[in-house]
Amino acid sequence: MADEKSAGPAAELTVVGTGFLVAGQVTPEARSAMEGADKLFYLVSDPATRFWVEGLNPTAESLYDAYGEGRRRDESYREMVERILAPLAAGLSVCVALYGHPGVFVHPSHEAVRRARQAGFPARMLPAISAEDCLYADLLVDPARDGCQSFEASDFLLRNRRFDPSSALVLLQVGVIGRAAYRPGGEPDRRGLAVLTEVLRETYPSDHEVVLYEASPLPLFEPRIHRLPLADLPEAPVTVASTLYVPPWGVARANPEVRARLGLAPPPSSRRQ
Repeated sequence: MADEKSAGPAAELTVVGTGFLVAGQVTPEARSAMEGADKLFYLVSDPATRFWVEGLNPTAESLYDAYGEGRRRDESYREMVERILAPLAAGLSVCVALYGHPGVFVHPSHEAVRRARQAGFPARMLPAISAEDCLYADLLVDPARDGCQSFEASDFLLRNRRFDPSSALVLLQVGVIGRAAYRPGGEPDRRGLAVLTEVLRETYPSDHEVVLYEASPLPLFEPRIHRLPLADLPEAPVTVASTLYVPPWGVARANPEVRARLGLAPPPSSRRQ
């Protein structure tokens, strides 16, 4: 009797994340998808992870060359999506491995899954550890305590996002504010940092302590954690990988009417003696 599995895997797309710390944060499910794919694409942030990924699957191919100095990022993203979908259309199972979480600030992953499903192919995205997850652990931040708001830094400024200063604020990609084209190297956009600082100082005092954060990419290396007053942000040691964490400022007022409707007792300080 013939083995029904002998024909090999059907064409499907799986997008996974490698997290950080080389292979230390890769789930068994993600590794299995990387090893078993007919074609593996990857985009990672350090040579050690690149070597590890290439050792998992001989078909591994980097998408990094889709970037080009001065080339608009949206053009690079379109090229990545087309390259991912081509072997899928040829009947191959495809896996795409991206550093961090594959669904957090990664346009090509979402677009590739969307278009693959639209074309009738099974497509899925597996969860992974993001830079923000690492931030919570390294800075000992509990987002459930005061709440937490996350924005891409350019979007935060351009769309005049409303936010609650009594909750934590996380701004990603603060080193490339307003930068539409790819530029090699780690030099930040100082003009964007200055504009961000001006906007934040409309809400927070100039001496409010903020934190520049970068997750550690390798074992035995510490994360980059730089605490500084908000006013010093324009000249701070920022890179293209930096995330800005702004701790809560002030205390949100409780709504006594809602407290009563929920049947909760008044807080101790407001009770009659």
